[in-house]
Amino acid sequence: MQSTNTNTQKTTIKSSLESAHADRISSLPKQEPAKIDQAIGRQLFKDMTLGRRFEDKCAEMYYRGKMFGFVHLYNGQEAVSSGVIGAMRKQHDWFCSTYRDHVHALSAGVPAKEVMSELFGKETGCSKGRGGSMHLFSKEHHLLGGYAFIGEGIPVALGSAFTSKYKKEVLKEEKSDSVTAAFFGDGTCNIGQFYECLNMAQLWKLPILFVVENNKWAIGMAHDRATSEPEIWRKADAFGMKGEEVDGMDVLAVRGAAERAIERARSGEGPTLIECLTYRFRGHSLADPDELRSPEEKDFWSKRDPLKLLEKNLSENNIVSTNELRSIEKEIDKEVNEAVEFALGAKDPDPSELTKYIWAD
Repeated sequence: MQSTNTNTQKTTIKSSLESAHADRISSLPKQEPAKIDQAIGRQLFKDMTLGRRFEDKCAEMYYRGKMFGFVHLYNGQEAVSSGVIGAMRKQHDWFCSTYRDHVHALSAGVPAKEVMSELFGKETGCSKGRGGSMHLFSKEHHLLGGYAFIGEGIPVALGSAFTSKYKKEVLKEEKSDSVTAAFFGDGTCNIGQFYECLNMAQLWKLPILFVVENNKWAIGMAHDRATSEPEIWRKADAFGMKGEEVDGMDVLAVRGAAERAIERARSGEGPTLIECLTYRFRGHSLADPDELRSPEEKDFWSKRDPLKLLEKNLSENNIVSTNELRSIEKEIDKEVNEAVEFALGAKDPDPSELTKYIWAD
């Protein structure tokens, strides 16, 4: 009898959580989406497709025993990475990621060959094979790192934004108007670094975007059960900061929110907290059997696939033809396959250089 009651309780909790997710995404206020032309539409689809196909290939390599360690995939969240980073200036603005960092790196312009090589631990990787899946870094592409522990990247991003403001106001470098984007998940919004950095960013009016990728689950903890205020964007109010909630499955909605935040940041109006309501289609990591989330919840979000939503928008508005989109997919498949071949054939790091990148030269 006790077991039956427990199961009933679990079902009730799951049902209420699924209802909350559905109600919130459907009740979003009408927002101004980004206005795009053919070139931007093509680039957004290309970037999101690269992210999806790259991650699918990672899963294949992992389950074939070709890739090792912890691997956290981004499937389903592509609209956030493409929407935010695509609205920024590559190799001018700066980005901080999390342990789910492959697609952020790709959106920032890190070549797929370098990202894949890093996942295989090869010398040709963007972190020279020393970082692996969770520690991608590229100074050239202004990617300030992936971080294994939640919240680690936020203070780094804060420092980047402070540097930009300091150069402009103290060193009088008028061209110093770079903006930094810090990406993190909903679980991170319950730790001290998040609140401390929001406070300093608003106090100093730093040019930074705090981008919350609220995928509803912090590993196996449902978001609504872990925080006293599930609507994260509202937490900006405590600091007098601008907060915005956006459909994280709609890349044009995300890009629109990012454009508004970037404009405020470059004009000296300070930071913005953007909460993107999104969902990861796979488990927390490739080692996660993903048994905690209900089939009903997964089905609800799979119908909001950001790639399908973008394709519908592009084709219905005659921005990019369906035939051209299929052609882009073939190009991306070729790029991803070449990245795997390149990584598999690349050299391993030389054991004699074990400490080469620990200290500055």
